[in-house]
Amino acid sequence: MTSSRADVATEHASRYLQQLCKHWAHKFPVEFDPSHGVIDLSMGRTVLDADAATLHIVVTTEDASSIERLETVVADHIKRFAFREELVFDWNRAPAA
Repeated sequence: MTSSRADVATEHASRYLQQLCKHWAHKFPVEFDPSHGVIDLSMGRTVLDADAATLHIVVTTEDASSIERLETVVADHIKRFAFREELVFDWNRAPAA
C-alpha cells in the first residue's frame, strides 16, 4: 500500500468534503458526514477530515504507480469546487508498506 497526505488550509473544509463525496457518490462507494468522508475510487481510497481551518486528505492505493494520479484527481476536483480561493496541496507520501 502506498499513501499520501495533504493538509489544505481552508475555512470551507466541510463544504468541499461534502461536495466531493456527493460528486462521486453516484459512481463509487462513498460514506460521509460534515466532518469525515471515505471514497473508494477504482484506483484507491480517499479519506477526508474537515475541521474549522483545514481539509485533511489521505489517499491510499495498492499500486504505487497510481499514487500521483490519485493525488492529482482528488486535488483537481476540490480545486474546481474551490474556484473562489487558491488552495495549496502539499502532498507528503508515506513509505510503501
